[in-house]
This record gives sequence, structure tokens and C-alpha cells, in this order.
Amino acid sequence: MGQININIRMDEDLKKDFEKLCNELGLNMTTAVNIFARTVVRQNGLPFPVTLETPNLDTLAAIAEVQKMKRDPNKKLYTNFAELLSEIEADV
Repeated sequence: MGQININIRMDEDLKKDFEKLCNELGLNMTTAVNIFARTVVRQNGLPFPVTLETPNLDTLAAIAEVQKMKRDPNKKLYTNFAELLSEIEADV
């Protein structure tokens, strides 16, 4: 079977990072891309999940709770854990 060239566009920084990692693994980018292509064909799909980062129901509820707390002018908010801990210790 003959060989062909393909051209792809990629962010310059990504290309540099990819090339560096390939070199550390003892590969060149062509070999790495061929490994990826063969794996995709063998598995009949991408060899990793391609998903959107969707918060689960618990996380959505926590986000809504924080947004509600931020709107409450009577609710004390803390900028960091140390501030909260300091106030708790002062109350003890």
C-alpha cells in the first residue's frame, strides 16, 4: 500500500508541546499520528471519550445555592477558608 502526505492545521504552541512530548516518548509526530489513526480504525471510534463537561444535579444545586447566597444582602460571605475558620474559632 502506498503512502500519502496529509496536512493539518494546529495551534503553534500545541504543535510545539505535542512535538516535545512525542520526542520524550521516542516518537516523531508522524508516528504518533499514525498510532492514533490505527487505534481509531481498530476501535471503530475515538480511543477516548469526547464529552461536554456537564455538571451533575448536585453540582447544579450547589451553584444555584451559591448564587442565591450572593444575592442575599444579610448573608455573610467569606473570601477564603482562613477567614471563615477565624470567625468560627472566635465564636467558640
